[in-house]
Amino acid sequence: MNDTRLTNAVLTRRDELIALTQDLIRIPTLNPPGRNYHEICTYLEARLTAKGFTCDLIRAEGAPADSEAYPRWNLVARRAGKSPGECVHFNSHHDVVEVGHGWTKDPFGGDLENGRVYGRGACDMKGGLAASIIAAEAFIETYPDFSGAVEISATADEESGGFGGVAYLAENGWFDPARVQHVIIPEPLNKDRICLGHRGVWWAEIETKGRIAHGSMPFLGDSAIRHMGAVLHEIETVLYPYLTTKTTEMPVVPEGARQSTLNINSIHGGEPEQDADYTGLPAPCVADRCRIVLDRRFLIEEDISEVKAEIMRLLEKVKADRPKFEYEIRELFEVAPTMTDRDAPVVRSVATAIERVLAREPEFVVSPGTYDQKHIDRIGRLKNCIAYGPGILDLAHQPDEWVGVDDMLDSARVMALTLHELLVCQ
Repeated sequence: MNDTRLTNAVLTRRDELIALTQDLIRIPTLNPPGRNYHEICTYLEARLTAKGFTCDLIRAEGAPADSEAYPRWNLVARRAGKSPGECVHFNSHHDVVEVGHGWTKDPFGGDLENGRVYGRGACDMKGGLAASIIAAEAFIETYPDFSGAVEISATADEESGGFGGVAYLAENGWFDPARVQHVIIPEPLNKDRICLGHRGVWWAEIETKGRIAHGSMPFLGDSAIRHMGAVLHEIETVLYPYLTTKTTEMPVVPEGARQSTLNINSIHGGEPEQDADYTGLPAPCVADRCRIVLDRRFLIEEDISEVKAEIMRLLEKVKADRPKFEYEIRELFEVAPTMTDRDAPVVRSVATAIERVLAREPEFVVSPGTYDQKHIDRIGRLKNCIAYGPGILDLAHQPDEWVGVDDMLDSARVMALTLHELLVCQ
């Protein structure tokens, strides 16, 4: 095909792409708690309706974290072609994580400097959302007689599991393979990479139990913190070395994530922390409770039942070795690994577009962490799904987060050519 018209349609929208990215960053959709979700959805609704899309605003009522104070709003916009055909869906999450410390830029200013747009969510993933919108609009203008449909969604809560966003939409049929055939998630994994899927995850909370007593007579109590220390020692000396022996054939990036990993997410024991303005001393007590949260990332070669059994064996070993040791374990969250086949239609089409735009073959990768593909695959039963978008993954959640304008333009060209491949050429 001659790419010139479509390429020009994207490139002439450079200033529009920058302005759209800046507008999105300037809406602080912080999660938690879930601020300004309705504002960003109505902003996008107004823009896309004016471009001929039919828009649905969908609140995930009853989903985790949905409340009257912080309702979980999502947008799905659809533009049908002149004749029946397949649907290509671009899904982006609109929520961003906390700002954190260390910024030298305004986190919600959307500053443009030296070809970069700065702000929380610039990379992850408002730049990708903006690029998909520009790509869709350029494609529709250039090929108004296309077949099928183009969809764009902006969804909630990906940063906290996606249950008020893509999971809710999938449960309600929005990703049914009868209505959507191809999904591209513009997560920031570099413009020359196609992300086929992600590792699995299992979160669990372990609580050790003790007996409260006065701190001057600890022998009358039983410290749950000391019991947890024994658990941590076993994790450190036995489990961590064992996990380094588990490796994968999945093309996970970065290299360190090609093995099983475990992060101790948090630890809480004894007296609760007081408010920041409390100036007194803590009470002298022996801790009767201690909790840790485990974040275990596992590989497609592993079985989830064995992942859980590793922890249970470890706890039972500590119990056998340690008098009065009692514990409870509570499972919080689990997601199976997923990986789309390299020969899937959306993979082939995006790969062809990358070769045309960047004049090199794409790299096929797998994400170390999960993203919303898990719900499209697991709940929606739609396997023809990948992540592809602008931005550098290492910048996500960092101070002075940014996305490159040229990277967004190149990715938008890839997305526009992919639409041509799937909705015009076939």
